[in-house]
Amino acid sequence: MSYSQIQIKLPAKPRNPFPVWVALAFITLWWVIWDLEISFETLAYGVSDMAEYFSRYGQPDFSELSRYLELLGVTLATALWGTAIAFVIGFMIAPFAARNFTPHPTLYYISREFLNFTRALPDLLLALIFVAAIGLGPLAGALALGIHTAGFLGKFFAESLEQIDKGVCEGVAATGANFPQMVMYAGWPSILREALGYVLYIFDRNVRMAAVLGLVGAGGIGLALHDTLRLFNYDQAAALILIILLTILIIDYLSAWLRKKLT
Repeated sequence: MSYSQIQIKLPAKPRNPFPVWVALAFITLWWVIWDLEISFETLAYGVSDMAEYFSRYGQPDFSELSRYLELLGVTLATALWGTAIAFVIGFMIAPFAARNFTPHPTLYYISREFLNFTRALPDLLLALIFVAAIGLGPLAGALALGIHTAGFLGKFFAESLEQIDKGVCEGVAATGANFPQMVMYAGWPSILREALGYVLYIFDRNVRMAAVLGLVGAGGIGLALHDTLRLFNYDQAAALILIILLTILIIDYLSAWLRKKLT
């Protein structure tokens, strides 16, 4: 049999799923519009009103820039100390919430439920509770951010500890190390870069939320923004919004750069 007579059966050409995904997307969109009773006619009528409202922010007033920057410093400090509180709590709880490190299964379930509980409590609710308990100011915001994000950091740390190579733990355990020594010599050194990346991510997130918590009395630039909006000082509000946006963008790029360097 010659080479030209040999027939090679090629695999079937894969089907193109794009039309199916497009159809599903349109069906989902229609379902959302129908379920939420969205009226495009009402939205169209409201476009002019929205345009008029946003036009009020067209002339930012930076005449009190020094005070705005001082308030921004308070917001950044709130986010920083909130992240520090979250790190301390997560650092202490995470080894108990990791299956391969926890001394007892009961401690594992208690630690996991504690992290779930703190993560489930919205930081806005926590801020209202702390404002009512200790008064207005950045301390309430820092505590709210710290307790809420401790649930995230603790979960991230615990899951990273569970991914450590079993041989590393066995090698340290073979020296007769106890629980704290296992954590300090086998646990944290193995996930140091990953843990620092998580901390930077939480700080990035807390800066955004610290500005929002100011709206409920947690101090900082968010409280000033709330006051200007309540008094219809749109020019000053526009300046505050621009400062917040610029700060968030800078921190976002810096944290992304640092996370890239750490990984």
